[in-house]
Amino acid sequence: MKRFHASETRLTAVAGGSGPPCPGGRKPLYASLYFWVLAAIAAGILLGLVPATKGLAMQMQPFGVAFIRMVKMLIAPIIFCTVVTGIAKMGDMGRVGRVGLKCMLYFWAMTLCALAIGLVVVNLYKPGAGMDDYAAKMQADQAEIAKVEAYAGAAKKMSTADFLLHIVPSSVVDAFAKGDILQVLFFSILFGIALANLGGKARDFVGILDAFSKGLFRVIHYVMYFAPLGAFGAIAYVVASQGADALARLVFLMLGVYTTCLLFVFGVLGVVCKLAGFSLWRYLVYIKEEILLVLGTSSSEAALPRMMAKLENAGADKSVVGLCLPMGYSFNLDGTCIYLTMAAVFLAQATATPLDIGHQLSLLAILLLTSKGAAAVTGGGFITLAATLQTVSSIPVASLTLLLGVDRFMSEARAITNMIGNGVATIVVAKWENALDANRLRLTLAGRSCGDPGDGISLEQPAEALALAAADEK
Repeated sequence: MKRFHASETRLTAVAGGSGPPCPGGRKPLYASLYFWVLAAIAAGILLGLVPATKGLAMQMQPFGVAFIRMVKMLIAPIIFCTVVTGIAKMGDMGRVGRVGLKCMLYFWAMTLCALAIGLVVVNLYKPGAGMDDYAAKMQADQAEIAKVEAYAGAAKKMSTADFLLHIVPSSVVDAFAKGDILQVLFFSILFGIALANLGGKARDFVGILDAFSKGLFRVIHYVMYFAPLGAFGAIAYVVASQGADALARLVFLMLGVYTTCLLFVFGVLGVVCKLAGFSLWRYLVYIKEEILLVLGTSSSEAALPRMMAKLENAGADKSVVGLCLPMGYSFNLDGTCIYLTMAAVFLAQATATPLDIGHQLSLLAILLLTSKGAAAVTGGGFITLAATLQTVSSIPVASLTLLLGVDRFMSEARAITNMIGNGVATIVVAKWENALDANRLRLTLAGRSCGDPGDGISLEQPAEALALAAADEK
């Protein structure tokens, strides 16, 4: 019988015989990351809801902040290594341009779909109807108004020209120090092209970067041991810090946003996956740990390194993953787009501001542009909404006070939808570019592939391993 072991660089077959590539069957539930993250989320919610433990729950925030910081400290170097080595090994600069163009075309199409679905649902659902008194009360709260003015002030500072200039870092060190994905990606693409043009002269350096990236993914594996603690701390603080009155008043909006995100994922993305030749459900099962990680931390960036590893493991070419996935985190924010349209129309409904079809189509056109800057600043979704309301002018900016208490609860839906959408985008673009191993994708999503990409194992399986898995599956 053949058995498999993991080395630092690839999975290899040893001995003789035949059989499945992963002996021993599935690992027990208690040994899975998603089990502990789910348990931590449940414990955090319980701690935050019980009145006697709310004070303790408020003190759990540092655990969530520390975990997200540990992940974010690795995102910039991982993107740099992945993009640079991918482009350098690709060699064909025309292909780099094609991948970038295909990514942007896909992103714009999905953004339009997300905005349109959000607009349709919020008009049918009408979550803001009958909230006139509560809206007036919140807009008269000076403390809440001060918070909104801070967001509105940040929104005024980010014009279209500023956003475009923001892509170019003032220095390479500054881009890495701030961990700005767009700026790191910009420099990485230029550097990767430079190394590709150097050819054989840069081969040794590219090898060093490749080895360095494997070390970074090994560090990510260590950091993931803290994921349950981070999810526990983050969710406990959020549940304890938000008022029950705000949750009760705005529960219909939250349900609407979550429902619309589900419609988008299983409707639009389901069709996209079907056309691309793979199962959406199996893909979601494959990234279940990352979904729970984002649910617990409210940050899609927390799962970025593992998503890059898993997409490579599923058969997408490293160069496409390195370009498409980081770009998606800035330009393909499907969940954020759904939230932006629904929140804007909700505020109009709550404040009894009339919005005819012309105004709503104008709002959609504005959001089609402003949503692309949502990741450029901290609190991007809320700031983008403030900037949009200032542009539209018919909806009072002060009405944003209604959303301050529950925005964090809706951020989970936004972040999870963003992450799922970006993973699908990467697989689709890889397929368009003939840079996807379809057989490997099928076997991986079916659970026939060895290795956890989060543990530092290389994502390359030998042909004989895949052949054995395919034969066993039959």
